[in-house]
Amino acid sequence: MTSSKTAKLLLEGRGSFLGMEKGCFVVKDKHGEVGRYPLFEKEIGEVILKSGNAVSTGALSSLGFWGIDVLITTQRGRPVAMLKSLDDDSHVKTRLCQYEAVNNEKGVHIAKQFVFGKFDGQNKILRKYNLTTHDSTY
Repeated sequence: MTSSKTAKLLLEGRGSFLGMEKGCFVVKDKHGEVGRYPLFEKEIGEVILKSGNAVSTGALSSLGFWGIDVLITTQRGRPVAMLKSLDDDSHVKTRLCQYEAVNNEKGVHIAKQFVFGKFDGQNKILRKYNLTTHDSTY
């Protein structure tokens, strides 16, 4: 029986470091305390890095190789980037649904609403500055 990847590795204190040593992810904080997470136990499902921490490229490549997502956030926790393995093909299903939506009237209607919304927003700005607006009827 295999264990599922459930643990989240969180580096939130400024000055923490994530690296690799002897098949383990190693987290060192600014006080010198060390946490070890064996790579082959496959417990880690996601790593969350807050601004102000350091990561070795070896650790990043191991995370990518083992399909572990890395979320990078600001110091206040606002997500700014996500690193995924090149082998992660979860986006393929999304793209297929988008392509299928082209043949579906509902998809075309939604796309038109995006365009009309953009026109409407631009016209509001033009009206604010007493400039000529554009007709957005289709």
